[in-house]
Amino acid sequence: MGAGGSIVLLDPAFIDPALGWRLAFLIGTTIGLVILIMRRWIPESPRWRITHSFVQEAAAVVREIETHSGRRPRATEPPRPPARLRMHHHTPLAEIARVLFRTYRQRTLVGLTLMAAQAFFYNAIFFTYALILINFYDIPADRIGWYILPFAAGNVLGPIMLGRLFDTIGRKVMIATTYGAAGLLLAGTGYLFSQNLLSAQGLTIAWMTVFFFASAAASSAYLTVSEIFPLEIRALANAFFYAIGTGVGGVAGPLLLGVLISTGSRGSVAIGYFIGALLMIAAATTEALWGVAAERQPLEAVARPLSYIES
Repeated sequence: MGAGGSIVLLDPAFIDPALGWRLAFLIGTTIGLVILIMRRWIPESPRWRITHSFVQEAAAVVREIETHSGRRPRATEPPRPPARLRMHHHTPLAEIARVLFRTYRQRTLVGLTLMAAQAFFYNAIFFTYALILINFYDIPADRIGWYILPFAAGNVLGPIMLGRLFDTIGRKVMIATTYGAAGLLLAGTGYLFSQNLLSAQGLTIAWMTVFFFASAAASSAYLTVSEIFPLEIRALANAFFYAIGTGVGGVAGPLLLGVLISTGSRGSVAIGYFIGALLMIAAATTEALWGVAAERQPLEAVARPLSYIES
């Protein structure tokens, strides 16, 4: 929607681009407002409701999920031992710090590596692509959207087509594979760009291919940090790792690429791409060594709740 909107809003035949690029930001604002409305239709997690004393409401949510999905636990499935939870309305910051940096410090390292690498990779390339097209390929600003549109399509298709494999093949294999593939493809694209072997259309096709895997990899990072920690801090863990990852990689990436683009040297820009590739490959290695195989496991088996009561 952003890319398609920019095709119109940056075209002088329709609107003054000086105003159009500002109006383009309203696309994101509109989506945000829609999400505020949609949020009213989505129930809280049954686990959250249980730990906040809403036991009957939690049971109602589970019944509704079973009704809509048309699936109930099969009789052939081995019964899982029940988990008893105490009411746990909030988690002190000291306990959160203990969980992240002592109890699960290895998982914290994995989460930070995944989030920082994908933030650098994603933001460095996506946010500077218009500058690359303008400075190295002389593409007019009002034509940028036509190049961003297929780029964005690759981002959408990756998670849609690869997402189910994270549940079937497994988390560790797929996360390491998508991160590694994105890193290697980025390195190859960087080399071809440095040698001036790619046209603007060729570079767009290359980015569609790279981000087919990279978008699934980035999505898996958010998935990872929200499921490998105790259920009481899942949302907070996601926010924490997103903030740190964006602060480290999301800020450094565009700044570095912006400086390298300003040199006018393809070789300098390629160095930035190679750095992003190395970070993605390092993240793939980290996941392969220390990642958590959380597929098809109840959250209590992945990380024991802080409110767990011993039998």
